[in-house]
Amino acid sequence: MIEEPKHDRVTCNKNIMAVHDAMDILNGRWKISIIASLCFNTLRFTDLLREVEGISGKMLSRELKNLEENQLVRRTVLNTQPITVEYKLTDYGHTLKEVIDSLAKWGYNHRKRITGRE
Repeated sequence: MIEEPKHDRVTCNKNIMAVHDAMDILNGRWKISIIASLCFNTLRFTDLLREVEGISGKMLSRELKNLEENQLVRRTVLNTQPITVEYKLTDYGHTLKEVIDSLAKWGYNHRKRITGRE
């Protein structure tokens, strides 16, 4: 028989605190979608605006700034006319890809379970 690991109160509290920390960074309606969009491509602001359906330009700008402050996204201003700005995930930001993939898998299975359709 495999023995379940014992979880003491301190370990549980540390885990809960870690989840709260993650949720503080990833909270809101748009951040996960922005990160998911950047998982595979470097995108310009207007491309992100199209990719993240329903977000306003002002909100996208705010969310990107926050993701940049948290070292998840890198903003690059290109020396073009007109000026072009590109966004990409940092190496640190790419560590969230596994989380995004897990969320997508769970969401797919949940939709299938609730609606009976894929």
